[in-house]
Amino acid sequence: MIYPWQTDDWNRLQQLRAHWPHALLLHGQAGIGKLRFAQHLAQGLLCESALPNGEPCGKCAACNWFSQGNHPDYRIVLPEALAAEAGFVNAAGDEKAEKADKADADDGGKKTRTPSKEIKIEQVRALLDFCGVGSHRGGMRVVVLYPAEALNVAAANALLKTLEEPPAGVVFLMVSARIDRLLPTIISRCRQWPMTTPSPEAATAWLAAQGIDDALGLLAEVGGAPLTALALASDESRPLRDWTLKQLAAGPDCDAFACGETLQKLPVPLVLGWLQRWMYDLLAQATAGTPRYFPAAASALARCASLADAHAFARFMRTVTRQRAVENHPLNARLVFEELFLGYRDLFV
Repeated sequence: MIYPWQTDDWNRLQQLRAHWPHALLLHGQAGIGKLRFAQHLAQGLLCESALPNGEPCGKCAACNWFSQGNHPDYRIVLPEALAAEAGFVNAAGDEKAEKADKADADDGGKKTRTPSKEIKIEQVRALLDFCGVGSHRGGMRVVVLYPAEALNVAAANALLKTLEEPPAGVVFLMVSARIDRLLPTIISRCRQWPMTTPSPEAATAWLAAQGIDDALGLLAEVGGAPLTALALASDESRPLRDWTLKQLAAGPDCDAFACGETLQKLPVPLVLGWLQRWMYDLLAQATAGTPRYFPAAASALARCASLADAHAFARFMRTVTRQRAVENHPLNARLVFEELFLGYRDLFV
């Protein structure tokens, strides 16, 4: 099933059924349900008794196979790390790497290879083998690729050749939250479809139905994405996030070394996200008087904004941006956090 705020997108998309594009690029904000929408669309395309509005019937053999994850005419391509984390089946994976891991295990060795966060060329080649085989059911063959921006350069170039000369009956559903990171040549060969971000009212109502209390505050922090807000509500690191915001609210009294000690086991991108949103709200408070991500901390933001030096603020923002570029490198998290929070404290000197 799709989410309530996606009904309009679904109905408008059915207008393309008479001339369905060989590649559809579903793009929009992270956390609004684009992957579920793409999977539901794939099931509708493969369904052998689809309803007039394109909805899958849920009862035919094709729908049963799809729900069990073993439809012969469907593939989903994801990075290894994401596939392992989410437990996806029927995914086009890196067969060579899997065989190597199995050989290591058989020899009594330990698996040392970290699952890749990229979609690699071996996965695309396996996908092309799937595209070269005829349909098992005499209908379409559907490929979901998520997230499209995870394609590395070699994989993107290999996929581009197929998008330029698409096999008959194959439909690519490419899902992306960062369309700016895709090759322009890939974008140009897809029909772009911007996915609608839900209104605050729709997102709040849905979160309330999931039993979430502080829906407005969570939505503000994640930029209005309801699925991200739902995940944030049960995030185990939320107490540390609240502690970090108190340190940031202290301004010149922020204890940088305590931050490094306390936060060192957290992923660097997570803490950088908190810091970057706080800095955005400092600027928004100073210029517009209205924070975006942390409205509950408006008074602390106003106090910090009145104390911060404008030139130091600009320099520190450049530092945070540079750190974002290397956030996934195996750096010493404690040292990274100490340097960042020392730099933050210097805003008020």
